[in-house]
Amino acid sequence: MRALKLFLAAAAALLLGVTLAPSAHAAGGKYVALGDSYTVGVGTKTYDNPDDACRRGPLSYTRLWAAQHPDYNFVEASCSGDSTVEMLANQVPQLTADTSLVTVQVGGNDVGFVDVLTNCVLTIDDADCLAGVEASKAAMAGYLPGQLQQVYSAIRAGAPSARVVAVGYPRLYTIGGNCGIFGLSDTERAALNSAADTISGVISAAAAQAGFTYLDPRPAFDAHSLCSGGNEWVTSLEWSKLNESYHPNADGHRDGYLALLNGITG
Repeated sequence: MRALKLFLAAAAALLLGVTLAPSAHAAGGKYVALGDSYTVGVGTKTYDNPDDACRRGPLSYTRLWAAQHPDYNFVEASCSGDSTVEMLANQVPQLTADTSLVTVQVGGNDVGFVDVLTNCVLTIDDADCLAGVEASKAAMAGYLPGQLQQVYSAIRAGAPSARVVAVGYPRLYTIGGNCGIFGLSDTERAALNSAADTISGVISAAAAQAGFTYLDPRPAFDAHSLCSGGNEWVTSLEWSKLNESYHPNADGHRDGYLALLNGITG
């Protein structure tokens, strides 16, 4: 009889361990979002506080991912306008040893891409636009790799066990699309697309060197870029709101970035 009781107790303990294991595995973790204006939801036109410099909003892909994974503790460190320098100073320190997932999207501000876009919009001569794009691409190739290496190394030091996803930028335009002759020329549009390809190569190479996963949005966004004639995922030029222009809109965050991130994280 005593032997039977011991057997039943051991079986119960084993069963308890089996049933508890999935719940412990499903407990989630800690997700820290690092990034710039493309990360926080600029372009969605919906913000927690429109006067706040970081311009964070509820429709960003990072917020949407966190909402779909409520078992994760979410830390939104991203801030509009940040470069790698600001990220190292203000965002990376919010990582902790228990962080299990990090997304990092940075680099565009380091190479002055916003200024390049603004110049292309405001200038009449294609040559001025093209010169600005080439200068930005030179910075991507010469300056940005070292900055990304610093950021990625700091991320790994601050979150040694985390899965890290380095997020890229989309191409903006469909060349020969339905935009016609108004606005930028196709020469300028192609140049801006080439800049997106250059920064993609730089970020993906740095991510691979750091052992991070690279999220490339270009294939998914291409069918929804400006002048595509379809459901556009990028905000077009708005003269009254230049700081909204050329960023992913709500569809781009939800159907583009979020879907791609879920494809990586599950």
